[in-house]
Amino acid sequence: MGEVLSQSEIDSLLQALSSGELDADEVKDNDEKQIKNYDFARPAKFSKEHLRTLENIFEHYSRLLSTNLPVYLRKPVQVEVMNSEAVTYSEFSNALSNPVILGIVNMEPLKGNIIVELATNIGFCIIDRMLGGAGDALDKNRDFSEIEMLIIERVMVTCINLLREPWKTVEEIHPHLERIETNSQFAQVISPSEMIAIITIAIKIGDVDGMMNVCLPFMTLEDVIDKLNMKFWYTTLQNHGDEEYKETLETLVRKAPMPIKAVLGKSSVSVSDFMTLQPGDIIRLGTKVSDELEVYVGNINKFTALPGTSGENYAVRITSVIREEQ
Repeated sequence: MGEVLSQSEIDSLLQALSSGELDADEVKDNDEKQIKNYDFARPAKFSKEHLRTLENIFEHYSRLLSTNLPVYLRKPVQVEVMNSEAVTYSEFSNALSNPVILGIVNMEPLKGNIIVELATNIGFCIIDRMLGGAGDALDKNRDFSEIEMLIIERVMVTCINLLREPWKTVEEIHPHLERIETNSQFAQVISPSEMIAIITIAIKIGDVDGMMNVCLPFMTLEDVIDKLNMKFWYTTLQNHGDEEYKETLETLVRKAPMPIKAVLGKSSVSVSDFMTLQPGDIIRLGTKVSDELEVYVGNINKFTALPGTSGENYAVRITSVIREEQ
């Protein structure tokens, strides 16, 4: 229904027509239909809503990576979703350089495979760290050895298994790593003209920065594409019980490292005595050998214990738990 004009607007319009200020041809309805260009080579299969939902899924995945990877690498890891876009697979594959780390992942029960590309500098950083190094990247790219590929495969399998939890809100998937390719020409598992969604994730391990690109073909997501909208995603999140959220939170907390120390005793010495201490000198503590020790978790006195040994190591045996009310 068109807009209804007020009487004053009608009078102003008639006056403009009679005075010649307005041409009658200009106010005629334009029956021409607006034509929108459509690129058949790049069909719009992914909407902005789909990409936004995928970003939310992989933001959850990024948090899992930043929590679990430090367990293996013993180094702080920062993971963040950078952006998402829809392109053809040929555009993605043409931008790859060799050598490259491409994980071919089966997303059962979804059809087809997805591809996880890991930057080579991150790969060499992981290898260096897993073999006892500081976690430095190489200055020049080179091919990976068989032993290095086994190390990368082990870490990639861990990363792929973490995909299950973020996708629970959309589909119960069972992803597994089929193989890793270091040459992009051997990873033609997707038609070059197939539309894909690419989620770009920034990874920082210590001082080494790199990217992870997750390539999601439309063919794989076609069966669940209707579920990739924010309304469905948030509704599904609300349907999950608080108990499941509590269990997930407890699992993550249990993996957190906690510093524990047992204090043998305390003593005060003067600065002059401290400066003259030599190997073999004895410092008298304020506790006896038979006294219980204080055991601290962080800065909190949590247990009492008796000193002893376990094999060739010093150890303590917990004798009591100090409650908050104590």
